[in-house]
Amino acid sequence: MPTTEEEKIYQIALSIIPQIGVINARRLISYMGTARDIFKSTRSQLLKIPHIGPVLAAAVHQPGLVLQAESIWLDCQREHTQILFYTDFDFPNRLKQIFDSPILLYWKGNQDLNAEKILAVVGTRKATEYGKRVTSDLVKDSIGQGITFVSGLAYGIDIALHKACLNAKINTVAVLAGGFNWIYPNSHQKYVNEIIETGGILSEYPLRQKPDARFFPLRNRIIAGMSDATLVVEAAEKGGALITADYANNYNREVFAVPGNLDKLFSEGCNLLIQKHKANIYTDWNHLCAQLNWEASGDIIHRNKNLQWNRYTAEESEVLSLIHKKGEIPLDEIAWQLQKNMGQLATILLNLEFQGVLKALPGHRYVIK
Repeated sequence: MPTTEEEKIYQIALSIIPQIGVINARRLISYMGTARDIFKSTRSQLLKIPHIGPVLAAAVHQPGLVLQAESIWLDCQREHTQILFYTDFDFPNRLKQIFDSPILLYWKGNQDLNAEKILAVVGTRKATEYGKRVTSDLVKDSIGQGITFVSGLAYGIDIALHKACLNAKINTVAVLAGGFNWIYPNSHQKYVNEIIETGGILSEYPLRQKPDARFFPLRNRIIAGMSDATLVVEAAEKGGALITADYANNYNREVFAVPGNLDKLFSEGCNLLIQKHKANIYTDWNHLCAQLNWEASGDIIHRNKNLQWNRYTAEESEVLSLIHKKGEIPLDEIAWQLQKNMGQLATILLNLEFQGVLKALPGHRYVIK
């Protein structure tokens, strides 16, 4: 059933309660059912929910919150901006799997945020010609393979990635650290409309929210969380690109790093990731695809047509059907999609492996043989 305008406004209101945090926001939805029910509840009803204390119960009913949400809703209508709540079909499924995912996103674009293959590409803001060339080459090598590239619209590697995608007519998504009315850096505003046409722009912040230093690391969790893997092209020993790589590692996503000269400042971060076994070494596009088991969709469909579905139990068929649809899928997404606990799921997957129909890949990912 489509979400009503009233419910969308209450969803916005829930997302802007000060200091609520995503865990408590989800907890409120879990117990109350809808965002509207949360705001229509009494203080005593809220206090019966585990971990919801007097401070948060009072914050839900603070004056002006719903009016502020209504204003944000109207801004979005005027600017043709979609509001994606975490229970919506179009919300990025990969993000739903991470514990600190935002509960609400603002989106302008034409790309499917649940595309089959999504790769984040990040790096230093002071990119060298080498880094720009590697970025351009990997985009060219991906042409025709249905890849969506994600980055942060920042100086350096980010904008090199977006521009390469625009030139090659490949889908690219820019994740912002502020509202759409405050593109940062301002000099990249000129690329935004074209990015929206070939992909889109995404943010967890309302349109009028100015970028803030504390938002940039938080933005990086979305870049890592909505992607199958993260590639770091160039990075110093400390910086935003390494924060994104850390998020990806914490989310059990694959990380790749481009090796660089030992005496170059912006090779230090990538070389350290490889040295500490926090990233696979990136040598070329084909190797990355092999590591991620990215194949042509036709190959996957042809292979999966040979499945004899009547051989399997109902639970096995349910798991196989999901993997058949996705082509390749991580363990935590299977558990989330099918609402099965890990112990139960591990038994099913192991049985399917013994039957020779399923293959386990690095990073706890599964694909049909």
